Amino acid sequence: QMEDPIQLKEEGNKYFQASDYEKAVQTYTQAIKLNKDKSLQAVLYRNRAACFLKKEEYAKAASDASRAIDINSSDIKALYRRSQALEKLGKLDQAFKDAQKCATIEPRNKNFQETLRRLGANIQEKLRIQFSTDSRVQKMFEILLDENSEKEKREKAANNLIVLGREEAGAERIFQNNGVMLLLQLIETKNAELILAAVRTLSGMCTGHKARATAILHYLGIDNICMWMSVDNEEISLAVCSLLQAITDCLLGQGKEEQHGKEEAVVLDTKKDLKMITMRLLDMLVSKKVSGQGRDRALNLLNKNIPRQDLKDHDNSRTIFVIDNGLKKILKVVGQIPEMPDCLPLTENTQLTASVLLNKLYDDLRCDPERDNYRVICEEYIKSKIDPQDMDKTLHAIQMVSGVLQGPFDLGNKLLGMKGVMEMMVALCGSEREIDQLVAVEALIHASTKLSRATFIISNGVTLLKEIYKKTKNEKIKIRALVGLCKLGSAGGTDYGLRQFAEGSTEKLAKQCRKWLCNTSIDTRTRKWAVEGMAYLTFDADVKDDFVEDEPALQAMFELAKTSDKTILYSVASALVNCTNSYDTKELVPELVQLAKFSKQHVPEEHPKDKKDFVVKRVKRLLKAGVVSALACMVKADSAILTDQSKELIARVFLALCEDPKDRGTIVAQGGGKALIPLAVEGTEVGKIKASHALAKIAAVSNPDMAFPGERVYEVVRPLVSLLNTERDGLQNYEALLSLTNFAGRSDKLRTKIIKERALPDIENYMFENHDQLRQAATECMCNLVVNKEVQERFVADGNDRLKLVVLLCGEDDEKVQVAAAGALAMLTAAQKKLCSKMTEVTTQWLEILQRLCLHDNMEVQHRGLVIAFNLISADKELAKKLVETELLEILTYIGKQEDDPKKQHVINAARDCLTRCMDYGLIKPLAQA
Repeated sequence: QMEDPIQLKEEGNKYFQASDYEKAVQTYTQAIKLNKDKSLQAVLYRNRAACFLKKEEYAKAASDASRAIDINSSDIKALYRRSQALEKLGKLDQAFKDAQKCATIEPRNKNFQETLRRLGANIQEKLRIQFSTDSRVQKMFEILLDENSEKEKREKAANNLIVLGREEAGAERIFQNNGVMLLLQLIETKNAELILAAVRTLSGMCTGHKARATAILHYLGIDNICMWMSVDNEEISLAVCSLLQAITDCLLGQGKEEQHGKEEAVVLDTKKDLKMITMRLLDMLVSKKVSGQGRDRALNLLNKNIPRQDLKDHDNSRTIFVIDNGLKKILKVVGQIPEMPDCLPLTENTQLTASVLLNKLYDDLRCDPERDNYRVICEEYIKSKIDPQDMDKTLHAIQMVSGVLQGPFDLGNKLLGMKGVMEMMVALCGSEREIDQLVAVEALIHASTKLSRATFIISNGVTLLKEIYKKTKNEKIKIRALVGLCKLGSAGGTDYGLRQFAEGSTEKLAKQCRKWLCNTSIDTRTRKWAVEGMAYLTFDADVKDDFVEDEPALQAMFELAKTSDKTILYSVASALVNCTNSYDTKELVPELVQLAKFSKQHVPEEHPKDKKDFVVKRVKRLLKAGVVSALACMVKADSAILTDQSKELIARVFLALCEDPKDRGTIVAQGGGKALIPLAVEGTEVGKIKASHALAKIAAVSNPDMAFPGERVYEVVRPLVSLLNTERDGLQNYEALLSLTNFAGRSDKLRTKIIKERALPDIENYMFENHDQLRQAATECMCNLVVNKEVQERFVADGNDRLKLVVLLCGEDDEKVQVAAAGALAMLTAAQKKLCSKMTEVTTQWLEILQRLCLHDNMEVQHRGLVIAFNLISADKELAKKLVETELLEILTYIGKQEDDPKKQHVINAARDCLTRCMDYGLIKPLAQA
C-alpha cells in the first residue's frame, strides 16, 4: 500500500479519468487520512467532491467542497462544485451565491455566467410557484374553515389539499405557513369529511420526512392522535391509523427518506417517541372509551411495527418492551367475553388479532429465558383470575387460555397443564349457566387440537358435549358443541360415536350446520363455527355431495371467507379440499388388498361418491357457484390471517379446479391466474408445487397476455421452471414444458426470462428422455427458444452436443418430435451460418436425416427439411457443392418439378428456392437447358 499522499492523489486522478469513481473516492480518502499539508488537503477534498458529483451523492459532494473552501475561501473549483451540488439538492439561493463568487473571481468565464443566468431564472420560477402555492394553500383553508362555503367548493378544496400534502414542495409550504394548526382546526370542527381531509393531508406531509413527522407528532400530541383513532367511524379510524403508521415509519427509518443538506441534518432521538407511541397503543387496548375499530387499529399497528421484520436483525428490544409493559393488556383483550356486560367494545376480529399479536411476540423471542419470562407473566396473570368463589372472573381466565391457544400454541398447551385449568374447563361444561357452557366448549375445542390433551378431553368431555348439544336451546352453544364433537372425533382417529349420536347420519349434523351457515341473524363469530363444522363433516362423501348442491350454504360460506379470520379461512379451504377430493390419498396395492381380505381384515373401500365422475360434478358445481372469486379474495388476506397451511389447501383446490382445460378460461376470468402467483412463491413446499402445477395447467392452454396481463406474466416463469425437476412427477414436468413452450412463443423478453431462470439445462435433459411425450414437449419448447440470440450462441459455442441432439431428434420415428426438432434446426441454420457447416460435422448421419426430412409424408416436416437444405446451400458455396453431389439434388429436382398445387405449394416453392440458389452459384444449369 502507498503511503505518499501525493502519489495517492495521482492514483486517484487516474481512476477518475477512467470513470472508476468508487476507486477514486477510496484513494482520495486514504490520501486525506495520511496527508498533513493544508493546501494538498483542499485539493484532495475538492477532488473527492468531484467524484461524489459523478456518483450523484450531492450532500457528500457539498460537504467535501465546503471543507476545501474552509481551507481556501478562493478555491474556484471547490466553489463551483459546491454550487453544482447545492443546485441538485434544491438549494438554489445558496448555489447562486457560490456561482456569483466564481464569476467575481473569473468574470470572463462563460460557463460561470451561464450558470448564474440559469440559477437566477430557476430561483425566480421557484419563488413564483412558492408564492402561488402559498396563496393556494391560504385560499383552500379559507374555503374549508368557512361554514358558509358551498359544499362542492369545500370538497374540491379538501381534495386539492390532500394532493398538495403528498408533494414535497406542497407539504413544506403547508408546514411553513402554519398549516398544521389550521389542519388541527379542521379536525376540531367534528365534520367527518373535513376530519378525513385534514388527517389524509397530515399523512402525506409526514411520509418520508422524519423531521416534519416528528414536529407534527409533537404538535398534535400522541394522546389526541389515539383519541381520533378511537372513534367509532371506520373511515376516520383507518385514516388516523395510516397517519400514525406514516409517523412510525419515519421514526423507524423506513420509507423513502428525502436527502437534506448539512443545515437540516438535525439529530433526532426517535426511541423516546417510539416508546411513547407504543405505550399509548397498549393503553388503548384496555380502555373502555376506545371503539372496537380503534382497538383493532391499535392491535394492527402493534402487529406491524413491534416484532422484527427480519430475524437476522438481533435487536428485539421493542418486543421485550411490549411484553414487559403490555402483555397483560393483550391477555385482557383475548380474555374478554362479548356476551358479558362488562366487555370492552370489540369487533368480530379483535380477539383473533390479539391472539395473532401474542403469537408474533412469542416467535420474536430469541432465547429460552425470554420465553420463560413470557410464560411466567401469562401464568401469573391467569392464576390471579382463577377464583372458585367468583365464576365470572374464572371465566375470563379460561377465555385467556383459549385465546393463547389460538396464538402461540405451544405456550397455550403449557398453560393447559396448570393446576385445575383442564378440570375447570370440564366442570364449566356441566354448569347450568349458558355463558359458562359457551366459554368452556370453545376452550375445549381449541385445547383438543393436541392429541395428548384431546385424550383427556375425550375421556371427560365427550359425554358432556353430547348432553349440551341435545339439551341446550341456545344456537351459539349448540353449534360449538357440535364442532367440539367433530374435532374430538378427528383427534381420536375415529368418529367416536358421532354416527350413533346423530341417529345414524352425519348428513343430519351437516344439514344443521348448513342451516346455521345461512342464518344471517346469527352473529359471524358463531357462524364461523358452522364453517369449521363443515370442514370436518365434508370428509363424508354424502355430506360433500349434498353441500355443493346447496347454493345458499355455499354462498354464505364464500361470504364468510371474505372476513379477516384465520379460523374461517382455514375451515373454508379445508371444506373445499374435501369437496374437490384434492387431499392426498394412499394408493392401495392390489396384492395387499387381496392378502387383507384373505386374512379377514377390514379393507377400506372407496365411497361411490368419491369416484371421478362425482368429483368432476362437484368441481363444476363449485365453479358455477363462484368458488374462484372466493379463493382469490382469500389469497389477498393478511399474512397473519392466511397461514402457510391455508395457502397449501387453497393451492390444492385450485389444482383440482384446473383439471379440465375447458374450465381454465373461467378460472382466469375470475382472477384465478393472479391469485395463484403468490401461492406458488410463498408457503409450504407442497403448496408451492401444487400452485405451480395449477399455473402450468393454465399457462399451457391460455394466451399468456390475457391470463397474466402486464408484468405479471414474468412472475409466472419461476414457478413453472421449478417443476422441471426430477423430484416432480411426469405430468408436472410435461405441463410445465407445455406452458414454457407457450410462453417462449410469445416474445423475446419472455424467452430471456426463461433463460435467466436457468431452465435451458433442464429442457435439454428432457430432450434425452425415453418418455415420448416429455421428449416431444421439451423439443417443442427448444424450438421456440432458439429464436433467442443467447440460445443460438450456446449452440454455436464449442464443446457441446446441443446441435448433435437436435439433428438426431430430426431422425426420430415420432412425428411430433420430428416436427419440433426440424423447426428448431431450420431456425438455427437460418440465424447462424456457422451452424450450417457445424451440422455436417456433429454426426455422420446428418445427410441421411436431411434427405428423410425432405421426403417425409408429413408436409410440415418436409417443408422444414427443405428450409434446412436451403439454409445450408445459402450459407456456403462449398457446402452447396457438397450437397449437389449427393442424392439430395434428385430429391429437390423431383419436388421442384411437380405441378403447382395450393395444398403443398409452400413445399414445392422451398425446393425450387434451393435449386435457384444452386443455379446462382453455377453448380447446376437451368431446367430448360438441362
